[in-house]
Amino acid sequence: FLLAGLPGLEGLQCWLSIPLCSAYVVAVAGNGAVLLAVRLEPGLHAPMYLFLCMLAAVDLALATATVPRTLSFYWFDSREIGLGTCLLQMFLIHALSAVESAVLLAMAVDRYVAICHPLRHAAVLTTGTTAKVGLLALARGVIFFLPLPLLLLPLPFCGSRALSHSFCLHQDVMNLACANTTPSVVYGLTAILLVMGLDALLICLSYVLILRAVLHLAAWRERLKVFSTCVAHICVVLAFYVPLIGLSVVHRFGKDLAPLVHVIMGNVYILVPAVLNPIIYGVRTKQIQRRILSLIHVTDR
Repeated sequence: FLLAGLPGLEGLQCWLSIPLCSAYVVAVAGNGAVLLAVRLEPGLHAPMYLFLCMLAAVDLALATATVPRTLSFYWFDSREIGLGTCLLQMFLIHALSAVESAVLLAMAVDRYVAICHPLRHAAVLTTGTTAKVGLLALARGVIFFLPLPLLLLPLPFCGSRALSHSFCLHQDVMNLACANTTPSVVYGLTAILLVMGLDALLICLSYVLILRAVLHLAAWRERLKVFSTCVAHICVVLAFYVPLIGLSVVHRFGKDLAPLVHVIMGNVYILVPAVLNPIIYGVRTKQIQRRILSLIHVTDR
């Protein structure tokens, strides 16, 4: 297949790749710092921060599965990508996105239990339970999205090999097949609805219950204080789902849009959560701030 560059800006691709590379460096440094801070700070070994570690690890893996290959294309004009590599990248993108969605749901449940049933929080969300949730999220992502490349592998690709993005996505690759893709279409849509769609509904339900509990508090100051503990998670949820929905809309209804829009939306979907998540939690969590600043201070010495 042929990866998509920056249509109409081919002569500037090398220079325009600098913001992409910078965003990737920020994502790696930010998520790596969060992982290191939680690892080294015993006070952060709570379910919420362990889920944050999972989120950082998924963001790192998702960005690393796509951005280096894109940069090699922009810098060295390495546009071609083999079928096997493309299907592997496609599987990683969709499976890791499913894992991230599951972790965001687990974080929403953690906030719900902490606010609505605080006395049961320590008993319900133990370290062992948190680890099991992480393993289940990973297993669900693999089980639901492994069939996607397997359904595409036997199909013939006899027409255009030009993709709409600088990496491989299921619908993008599927549209290039010159055979019946109905099973792939049906399964892909079903998997998305059962995984990301259901997660989004359950996250919304969690916050409806949280909001109802908060409104039962007598004082406005108490309401704001309790709900402020959810602000960072709400921002992270929006940073994940808004680009995901935007990319889906562009894929299904944006065939008449300029090709550059598809490329930009794809990069936004991959990089925005990875860049914003550590910044959001770094700003909102003083323990993470202190640990990261202490690490920087020790490094400077």
